[in-house]
Amino acid sequence: MQRLLLPPVKALMWSRCVPRVAPRAQCGCSYGIRRPLRPGQYSTITEVALQSGKGTVSLPSKAAERVVGRWLLVCSGTVAGAVVLGGVTRLTESGLSMVDWHLIKEMKPPTNQEEWEAEFQKYQQFPEFKILNHDMTLAEFKFIWYMEYSHRMWGRVVGLAYILPAAYFWRKGWLSRGMKGRVLALCGLVSFQGLLGWYMVKSGLEEKPDSHDIPRVSQYRLAAHLGSALVLYCASLWTSLSLLLPQHKLPETRQLLWLRRFAGGTAGLVFLTALSGAFVAGLDAGLVYNSFPKMGDSWIPEDLFTFSPILRNVFENPTMVQFDHRALGITSVTAITALYFLSQRIPLPRRTRMAAMTLLALAYTQVILGISTLLMYVPTPLAATHQSGSLALLSGALWFMNELRRIPK
Repeated sequence: MQRLLLPPVKALMWSRCVPRVAPRAQCGCSYGIRRPLRPGQYSTITEVALQSGKGTVSLPSKAAERVVGRWLLVCSGTVAGAVVLGGVTRLTESGLSMVDWHLIKEMKPPTNQEEWEAEFQKYQQFPEFKILNHDMTLAEFKFIWYMEYSHRMWGRVVGLAYILPAAYFWRKGWLSRGMKGRVLALCGLVSFQGLLGWYMVKSGLEEKPDSHDIPRVSQYRLAAHLGSALVLYCASLWTSLSLLLPQHKLPETRQLLWLRRFAGGTAGLVFLTALSGAFVAGLDAGLVYNSFPKMGDSWIPEDLFTFSPILRNVFENPTMVQFDHRALGITSVTAITALYFLSQRIPLPRRTRMAAMTLLALAYTQVILGISTLLMYVPTPLAATHQSGSLALLSGALWFMNELRRIPK
């Protein structure tokens, strides 16, 4: 990280220290004259300091862009880690082991037997222990508790990774007006994500006398929690790629316009497929029909519309939820395949072609992981890899979209 940040920072400090030399009036030579900037040389982040009417001093915006871009790339990596860790927490049924939420107090885990016993007793008062884990030992409780604890602590790391550098860059003046608004939105979304996580957990701690199902968090709140994390990840990654990767000067042809639109629609489809995975996880829908390509003995199972009204089946019927996830996955890989072949018909730069090829490879890898997870009855390591694959696929779609972005006039 030091290696990534120091060179640009040195460049910024150097530009402040070097005085501007006024042009010589009598001599026609150009020595000491700071030449004017070329149009479009600095595109996103520029700091201008007015010095009592004596002129302006500009910081090199490209150096600042690289610093901010690398910071957001690291931030998107921390969000990806939180999503993967949250998936493992859900797969190990550890998410309801911590039954309260404190921003500072819970950062210190139990340190002795007495504190562990007190924590275990709190857990025993809630439905998951009474219905599902009534024979759980203290050692088993420690495992699921530490899984949830790790997820929550990592969430705090994500928050600090966004907020502290953002405050520093803001104070240094390395953010343009537009970038300030974007960074504020990202920091606000991080804070909202933490509150939404606790709101989700609360749904699994509530007593439900009329329900005969095992205690679990609401699939709606789980999808909202995952969806906001994916939005945060996409926004951070897109901004970092826009700052770090130079734009291609592509001819604005009708073919390119259609390819750009199709790439955007495909990325949206990949996002929707990943989001539908939250309903699969929330309802344990991956354990309903463990066969492929058919669901049991038929292409369309009989219990697809068992709930009333019909719309409830889309979000609450495990059979329909799995069917939808399959359909979205197949549609996504078909769209990505078509997108790849369309991209081959247009003269594109080498990096853009590499992005298209990477996206295609990620799509078929994700399909293999999904089918394997289904056929093997959702083993935790494979299911976690499948969830990680959805992030990788979404990243590939964003990269390809970013390669095709229009150069602002």
